[in-house]
Amino acid sequence: MAEESLPLGGKVVTKPFLVLAVLAVLGGLLIIYRYLFGLGAVTNLSDGYPWGLWITYDVLVGTALGCGGYAMALLVYVFNRWEYHPLVRSAVLTSVFGYTLAGVAIFLDIGRYWNGYHLFLPWYVNFNSVLVEVALCIAAYVAVLWIELAPAVLEGFSKNTRAREARSRLEKWLPVIVALGILLPTMHQSSLGTLMVIAGYKLSPLWQTGLLPFFFLLSAITMGYAVTLLESILSSLAFKRPFETPLLGKVGGVMVWLLGVYLVLRFGDLVVRGKFGLIFQGNLNSFMFILENLFFLAPVILLASPARRTNLRYLFLAAASMLLAGSLYRFDAFLVGFNPGPGWRYFPALPEIFITLGIVSLELMAYLYFVKRFPVLPKVEHA
Repeated sequence: MAEESLPLGGKVVTKPFLVLAVLAVLGGLLIIYRYLFGLGAVTNLSDGYPWGLWITYDVLVGTALGCGGYAMALLVYVFNRWEYHPLVRSAVLTSVFGYTLAGVAIFLDIGRYWNGYHLFLPWYVNFNSVLVEVALCIAAYVAVLWIELAPAVLEGFSKNTRAREARSRLEKWLPVIVALGILLPTMHQSSLGTLMVIAGYKLSPLWQTGLLPFFFLLSAITMGYAVTLLESILSSLAFKRPFETPLLGKVGGVMVWLLGVYLVLRFGDLVVRGKFGLIFQGNLNSFMFILENLFFLAPVILLASPARRTNLRYLFLAAASMLLAGSLYRFDAFLVGFNPGPGWRYFPALPEIFITLGIVSLELMAYLYFVKRFPVLPKVEHA
C-alpha cells in the first residue's frame, strides 16, 4: 500500500497543549477523588437519575463524535467511493480517541467499578441485556480502531525492519478488521437508542418511539461526516495546510441527503403517532425539540446548493450545526425528555463538568501528538 499520509512534525508541547494539560491534570485529580470517596462525592447522580453528564456526553455524544471512521468506511469500503480514502486515516484517529475515552467514562460511572471485569466473564453476563451488547460492542470496537490505526503508527517507524514487516502482515488482515469496524458501530449505535425505548412512558413522546434505534444510528453516521468536515477544516487552519475543499464538498452533499431522510422520518413519525401537537406546548420539552431540529435543518439549508458546498464557511457552519443537533438529540432523549417521577432533579455537579473537560482535553492532547509524530493527515497533494 502506498503511503498516503505524512507526519505533520513540529513542536508538540505548545501553549495550547499546556492549557489542555492543566485541564487534564485537574480532571485526573478529581477522578482519583471519585475513586477514593465514591460517586456521591463528585456527582449529582441519584436513584432517579442513575446516569448524567458522563454517560450522556462522554459515551452517547463522544461515540457519535467518534463515528467519523465508521462513516468514512461506509463510503469507501461499502459504497466503493475510493476518492474519499485520503480522509480515512484522520477520521479513524478521531474515532480512536472518541471511543477510547468513552470507555474510560463508563468505568467512571460504574458504582462498583472493581466488578467491571465481570462484563467479560460469560457466567456473570445477562445476555438479554441491551447494556451488555452496547458495552461489549464498544469494547470490541475500541480494539478494532487501534488495529486500524496501527499501520499509521508502524509507518512512523518505517526505518525499522520489524515495524515494516508487522505493517505488511497487518495489512493482509485489514479487510476483516474493516468489516468488523463497520458491523460493531451499526450494532451499538442503534442499541444506544434501544436503551431509551425500554424507558417507556418516562421518556417524552417527542422522543419516545420504536424508531429510536434507527434515529440514533442515522444521526451518528451523519455526525461522523460532520466531524470529518470539522476536523479537516480546523486542522488545515491550525497547521496552515491546504484545504481539501473538493472532497469536503462531496462529503457535505452526502450529509445533506442523510439529514433530509432523517427529518422526513422524524416528523413523519410524530404525525403517524399523533404526537405532532406536542411540539407547540410551550414547555421545556417543546422548546428543546424545536431548537434541536432547527440545528438539524440548518445544514440542509446551508448546503442545499452544490455551489455552497465549495464554500468553506458554509461547510464549517453546516458541520458545526450538525454536531450541535446530534448532541442535543442525545441530551434530550436521555436527560431533558426523561422524567423518572415527581421529586427527582438533576444538573451536573462542578466535578462532573471538570472531569468531562479533563477527558476532552486529554483527547485533544493525544490528537495533537499523533498528527505531529505519525503519518495521519493527508498529503498536501490531495488538497
